[in-house]
Amino acid sequence: MRVCIFCSANDNIDPLYFEETARLGRLIAETGHELVFGGCNMGLMECVAKSASLAGGRTIGVIPERVESHVQPSEYISERIDVPNLSVRKQMMMDMSDVFIALPGGIGTLDEIFSVAASHTIGYHNKKVILLNINGFWDGVKEMLRGLEREGMLRGELSDYILITDSIETALSNLEDCRTRCID
Repeated sequence: MRVCIFCSANDNIDPLYFEETARLGRLIAETGHELVFGGCNMGLMECVAKSASLAGGRTIGVIPERVESHVQPSEYISERIDVPNLSVRKQMMMDMSDVFIALPGGIGTLDEIFSVAASHTIGYHNKKVILLNINGFWDGVKEMLRGLEREGMLRGELSDYILITDSIETALSNLEDCRTRCID
C-alpha cells in the first residue's frame, strides 16, 4: 500500500514527535508499504522519509515549486514528483495514496486532513485519514470533530473517514482494514 504522511516541516518541535515519527517511518518500510510525503528536508517530513528510506522503504516526494524556493527536497526520496502548487500536490497525494496518516502539523496538515475527509464524505473516494495522536496532539481536533458529530454536522459516521489513535501499532493495524474497505 501507499501510505501518505501529513506532518510538520518545522524542526523546532517536541523531540517526542521526532522519535515517534522515526519509528513510524521504519515500520512503514518494514511492513512493505511505500511512503508518500511532501518531499521537504525539514521537520517530521524529513524524519519520516529518512527512517523509511534507511529501513529499505520506497519514498515518493511530491514537491510544489514555491515550497522548493524556501526549503530543499529531501535526499531520502526514491521518486520525486514536481508540481506547480499546493492544490495539485494535495490532489496528487490523494490520488496516489491508499491511506493517510496525520502526524503533528500545522495549518497545511489540517488542510490536507480535511480535504481528504471532505472528499470522502462527498464520495470521491473511500480512503481514511488516521490521526496519530502523539502525546495528545490531536485532542483539540478530536473534541471539535465530536462536537460536529453531536450537532449532526457530519455526513455518515466520523469513524468511516477519520480514525484517531494514540498508537502507531493501531494505526498500522488499520492499514489492512483500509485496504479492503477504503480502496475504490
